[in-house]
Amino acid sequence: MRFNFWRRYLDGNPEYLAHYYWWAYLAPRGIWFFDHYPIINLILFGQYRAILDEVMRRYAPLQSARTLQLTCAYGSLTPTLALCANTRELHITDAAAIQLAATKTKLHAVSRHATMARMNAEFLAYADASFDSVIIFFLLHELPAAARERALSEAIRVLLPGGQLLIAEYGENRGKHLLHRFTPWRWTLEKLEPFLHNFWHSDLHGQLNRLAAKQGKQLHASPETPLLGGFYRVMQYRA
Repeated sequence: MRFNFWRRYLDGNPEYLAHYYWWAYLAPRGIWFFDHYPIINLILFGQYRAILDEVMRRYAPLQSARTLQLTCAYGSLTPTLALCANTRELHITDAAAIQLAATKTKLHAVSRHATMARMNAEFLAYADASFDSVIIFFLLHELPAAARERALSEAIRVLLPGGQLLIAEYGENRGKHLLHRFTPWRWTLEKLEPFLHNFWHSDLHGQLNRLAAKQGKQLHASPETPLLGGFYRVMQYRA
């Protein structure tokens, strides 16, 4: 019975998304609940505004003719990007139609527009070197390892020479942060986020460099910004 329940949310969505995250990203009531600033800020231990501000601080100096937000995100990231003076053309992809519809409503509220496409981040339909900026906001830890590998490879592929890749995510789990050492909380979070354990213990910087090299590219990393003592981080790369 439980198995059949999540299958109703497949509808062209990746199986891992329907299976593990239907309650947060595909169920209408879940979307309504989680897409409120107090809830988002609580989930991120009061760091949402600091994380968003750091992403925008790094994004703003580059005149971005074409920006890709790789999957929708709860909160005000999309309207903030759309209102940013240097965003000339904003593109948004997501595997879930319901997420694109919710994002469209947000943009309508600030009288802005974006080109939206229903795509799996692992298999983008864009040509090589299509975007000046690619932004990934708390997506990677929600992907199985193989899916994460493909999504990162695609993000690098569609990035223009000289373009920037911005990533907001959890920091690595080196067992030193209090939130990493508090076993009951860590166990609960990893139950809700089944792919987080693997992400916490992966070398994201090394993975990006390896994937770029496979495409004959080189990524130049700026110093990452740690937040909440390194529990979260914002990373920036130039192609």
